[in-house]
Amino acid sequence: MTVSPSSRPFGGTAKAPEAWYLTGPTAVGKSAIAIELAEQLGGEIISVDSMQVYRGLDIGTAKPSAAERARVPHHLIDVTGLEESFDAARFVELANAADAAIRSRERIPIYCGGTGFYLKALLFGIGHSPPADAELRARLESAPLGELLAELKQTDPETFARIDQQNPRRVIRALEVIRLTGRPYSEQQATWAKARLGTGHVIAFTREPADLRARIDLRVDEMFSAGLVDEVKALLNRGLAGNKTAMQAIGYRQVVEHLQGERPLPETIQLVKTRTWQFARRQLTWLRHQMLPTWVNLEAGSSTATVVASLLGQVRQA
Repeated sequence: MTVSPSSRPFGGTAKAPEAWYLTGPTAVGKSAIAIELAEQLGGEIISVDSMQVYRGLDIGTAKPSAAERARVPHHLIDVTGLEESFDAARFVELANAADAAIRSRERIPIYCGGTGFYLKALLFGIGHSPPADAELRARLESAPLGELLAELKQTDPETFARIDQQNPRRVIRALEVIRLTGRPYSEQQATWAKARLGTGHVIAFTREPADLRARIDLRVDEMFSAGLVDEVKALLNRGLAGNKTAMQAIGYRQVVEHLQGERPLPETIQLVKTRTWQFARRQLTWLRHQMLPTWVNLEAGSSTATVVASLLGQVRQA
C-alpha cells in the first residue's frame, strides 16, 4: 500500500479519527477494508452508494452479504423501494441520523461508498435549487440525450464542460433547473464551504489500471453467475423500468436490454464490464477534481488486514 505524496496527510491527533470516509472506484476493495476497520475500531458502516439504497438491487450493486452485515452493522442499505425517488438531500438526512445514532453508542461512523456526489453533499452541503417539475422532467426524459447536451452546451457551457455527459439523470436535472429559473445551473450550485470533517479523514483508494480492470471483470462474472439476470427479471415485475434512477445502475439497464432481445448474454456481459470500467475511470476523475482525499494505492495481492494495519499506523504517526 502506498500513500500519494500529494495527498493530504493523515492527521490532526494521535488518536483514531472521529469518523472515517472511505471512497474510490467500484471494485477497488473499499468495502472489505471498511468492514475490517470497523471490527478493529468498534465502528459501524454508513453506505455512500446511490443504488444500494434500493430494496431488491442486490447482486448488481455488490450489496454487502448477510454474513458481512452480521459482522458489522450497516446503515443506508435497503431504505427505499423502487416506487420511490431518492436523492442527495434524502441521503444527507438519513446519513446524519445514522451518524448521530452511532455516536450515541460511542462507536465510530465509517462512511464507505463510491457515490462521490453524495459524499460531497454530506461533507460540504447542498445547494438550494427548485424542486422537480414532473411535466417538464417528462418532456426532458423523452428527448434524445444528444439534444439535451446541445441545449446544455448553449445555455451553460461551464456545466456542460464538467458534467458527466453519459449520465442522463444529471443532464436532465441541470436543464430542468435552467429552464425553471432562467439562470445557468453553474451559478446555482452550492458554495462548497469548509468541510465538517472534524478529526475525520477522507481516504480514496485506487489501484493500477490493469489490476482494477481485472477485479472489475471478475466481479461482473461473479454477478452473472450469482443470478443477476434472474434478479432483473424479478425486479421488472416490481417496477424497475419505471424508476429512472435505479435504471441507471450499471448492469441492470444492460440486462433489461438483453431480455428485450437487443443483444445475446455473452455480449451483454462484456458490455457490462466495459461500462463498469468506464464508470470507474469517471469516479477517479471526479474524486481528483472535486475532493481532496488522501490517496491510497492498493497493491495487487495485498491483504485487507495489511491495508488496515497500515492505515491505523499512519494515524498513530500523525
